[in-house]
Amino acid sequence: MLNKILSHDQIQHKVKRIAYQIYEANVDEKEIIVAGIDGGGLTFAKKIGTVLKKITEAEIVLCNLKMDKTNPLESGVSTSISDEKYKNKSIVVVDDVLNSGSTLIYAAHHFLKTPIKQLKTAVLVNRNHKKYPIKADYKGISLSTSLNEHVKVVFETKNDAVFLE
Repeated sequence: MLNKILSHDQIQHKVKRIAYQIYEANVDEKEIIVAGIDGGGLTFAKKIGTVLKKITEAEIVLCNLKMDKTNPLESGVSTSISDEKYKNKSIVVVDDVLNSGSTLIYAAHHFLKTPIKQLKTAVLVNRNHKKYPIKADYKGISLSTSLNEHVKVVFETKNDAVFLE
C-alpha cells in the first residue's frame, strides 16, 4: 500500500528552503558545486541548482556522481567534472533518500581526496537508519520508519511525490 508522504507542492517548498539554506552557508562563494548522486539524487540536485541560480550571483556547477549504490566500495565513485574543477570549492552532495548513509559516505570520501573548502550534504528524505557516521546537513523531511518499509521518490513533471510503502 502506498502512503503519500510529500506532495508535489510540498517538495517544491522543501527544494526552495534547502536552496536558501545552501545559499546562506555560501553567501560569499563565487562558485558552488552541487553534486547529485546519479538517479534521484541528480534530479533533486538539478531542482536545487535551478533555485540557487535565481537567488545567487555565484556560479552553480552541477556535478553527476556515479557509483554502484549496492557496492560503492568495489565500483568506486566517478564525477562528471574533474577534481581540478572542485578543488578548494564549496561542495554540496545531494541524494533523494538517506537510508543507511553508505552512498553519502562514499560520495563524501571521494571529494575528500582533493583539498576542498567545505562539504555539506542535502537529502529530500532522511530515514534515520544510519550505519555510517554521516548526517544530512540539509533535509526536506525526517521519517522514523521501520526497516521493512520503503521510501519511494517519484520525480515527474508537475507531479513529484514521496511515498511510503
